[in-house]
Amino acid sequence: MITERVKELISEIEQTEVANKEQLESYRMRYISKKGVVTELFDGLKNIPQEARRAVGQELNVLKNLAQNRFQEFSTAMESSSDANPVLDFDLTLPVVPNQQGSLHPLTIVRRRIIEIFERMGFNVSYGPEIETDWYNFSALNFADNHPAREMQDTFFISKSENAVKDDVLLRTHTSNVQVRLMERQKPPIRSIMPGRVFRNEAISARAHCVFHQVEGLYIDKNVSFKDLKDTLYHFAKEMFGKDSKIRLRPSYFPFTEPSAEIDVTCFICKGVGCNVCKHTGWVEIAGSGMVDPNVLENVGIDSEEYTGFAFGMGIERITMLKYGINDLRLFTENDVRFLRQFEGA
Repeated sequence: MITERVKELISEIEQTEVANKEQLESYRMRYISKKGVVTELFDGLKNIPQEARRAVGQELNVLKNLAQNRFQEFSTAMESSSDANPVLDFDLTLPVVPNQQGSLHPLTIVRRRIIEIFERMGFNVSYGPEIETDWYNFSALNFADNHPAREMQDTFFISKSENAVKDDVLLRTHTSNVQVRLMERQKPPIRSIMPGRVFRNEAISARAHCVFHQVEGLYIDKNVSFKDLKDTLYHFAKEMFGKDSKIRLRPSYFPFTEPSAEIDVTCFICKGVGCNVCKHTGWVEIAGSGMVDPNVLENVGIDSEEYTGFAFGMGIERITMLKYGINDLRLFTENDVRFLRQFEGA
C-alpha cells in the first residue's frame, strides 16, 4: 500500500511546476514540511511488518530526497529570475534629490576650537559625571551650607539625604566637579580643562537655558600666580576673537577662588567703540576666574602652603553667541535647519 503511494507521489512531484512564491510555499507545505505527506508516510513505518520495513524505508528516502531536491531547484530558479528582473519599489521618473551634506553644530565648532587653543598651551582635557553628589558640586568647592546656589530654584536635585548635605544627589551646575575629582586622584602639577554639559533650574529665554555647556580650566603647581591666569586668558582671547583683542579683569566673588575676577574682552563687533551687543561699554564678559581658594586645596588633600593655582570657567554658548553674532540662546537647541546651515564649512 505504501509502495503504491510512494510511486504516485514521485510521479506527482516530477510533474509539478512552480511559477511564483505562493506556489513554492504550497509545494513546501505539501511535501517537505513537518505536516507534509512525506512525513506522514515516515510516521506510518511503525505499522509495517519488521521484515518489509527496511525496503519501504529505502523507498521513502528516495521520495524524500526527490521532494527536497525539487524544492531547491525551484528556489534557485526563482532567485535567479528575481536577480535578472528586479522589482523596483521606487519611481525612476521622479526628479533627483540633491545630496545635502550636513555640518557641525556651532557649539561643537566652538568647543573644539577652545580645546585646541588650550591644548597648545599645555592643558589636557578631563571629563566627569553629569549626575553628581553635593560634595563634588558644592561642599568641596567651599560652598557654605546655606549658599543660595543650593536652593531648589537653582539646582536640580535628584535626591536629598537625611544624614548630610554633602550626600545629596543632583545634576551638576558647573563642571567644577571634574576639578575636584581630578585634584583628588592626581598630584600637582595639574593643568587641565573640563568641557561638558551642565544644568540649572532656570526659565528658558533668549539669554538663559536650563541646559547649557561650560569649559572650565585648572592649573595647580608651585608658584602659580595671578599673572599666569591673566596671561593665559589674554592668549585665549587673542586666539579666539582676534589678535587685536584686549581683556580686563573686574573684581568679583566666587566661593572657590580668592581673589576672584570677571573677565571681559573688547567687543569684537564695535572694536571697543560701543554697540548694542556690549551695551555701549566696549566690553563683553566671557568668563569668571580667580586663584584657587586654599580651603579647596586642603579639601582634596593638596598642601596649600606648597601649591597654588588658578581656575576659570566660561560658557560655550556665550562664546559662540559672541563669535557669530547670535542673539537668541534658544537657537542652539531648536534644531532649525535654516539656522544650522549657516555654519556649513565653518
